[in-house]
Amino acid sequence: MIGRRSVILGMGAGAVGGALAASSVASAQEAPAAGSTLDTVLASKKLRISTIVGAEPYFRKSAVDDTWSGAGIEMGKSIAEALGVELEYVETTYANAIIELKSGRIDIAFSLNPTPARALSIGFTNPYYNHPYVFLAKEGFTGKTWADINREDARVTASAGTLPDTLVRRYAPKAQLVTTKTIDEGVLAVQTGRADAIITAALQGLAIKAKNPLFSQVVVPAAPRIALPTCLGVRPEIDPRWVNFLNSWIAMNRATGQIMEWIAVELEKGGISRDEIPQDV
Repeated sequence: MIGRRSVILGMGAGAVGGALAASSVASAQEAPAAGSTLDTVLASKKLRISTIVGAEPYFRKSAVDDTWSGAGIEMGKSIAEALGVELEYVETTYANAIIELKSGRIDIAFSLNPTPARALSIGFTNPYYNHPYVFLAKEGFTGKTWADINREDARVTASAGTLPDTLVRRYAPKAQLVTTKTIDEGVLAVQTGRADAIITAALQGLAIKAKNPLFSQVVVPAAPRIALPTCLGVRPEIDPRWVNFLNSWIAMNRATGQIMEWIAVELEKGGISRDEIPQDV
């Protein structure tokens, strides 16, 4: 079951709305919501956004009082304030956020890469930042480019079936690739000496480095530099006003550095300094 909680802007931490629930199977069978999202948000006076447990620096859920914080929360508050509406949090997962959008249960899904498969189901805004992929390495790892690790004695790990897996096979086919099911297994592979570096997304790599002293560097490899756009997910609709509004919000807050500021503040809370954040982000 997918839990959801409502938090109203301006109210205290204890002002939490009642819980609702719906099964993923039932949601998948529902027809997409009709009408303009902008009209719906303005009429209901509520903006519903996705929140995901453990998706730092975007979302952090307190184990004490179930309140939410994070860069995604700050972005949601800013958008809601610009619209003059209340903010409602809908707890979900990255996979289920697509279902929630299609069924009309949320109005915005945060931190999505616009893949072709996803584009068949939902729409996307312009990117609000680019997310590079990095070498998260232990002491002694000297690779700075993909060519540097394209050798038989280079040992790297990536989660199977992910973009990092694809990147190693394409740009460093000679390297010893240790595939794992999860990023945690990749960390274990380095800890046990089966690999020297993990190929992963930058923010995830920074979070791992902050918690594990084994890793000494986060390198954005060159030749080529790989960075995927990160966007807001929306319902596809004929009326362009909702996407136009969000794109205008993104353009202003990206140009002024506000989006990066929200992300940097949350990373600092996790022990990651600003000078460790790759310039590509």
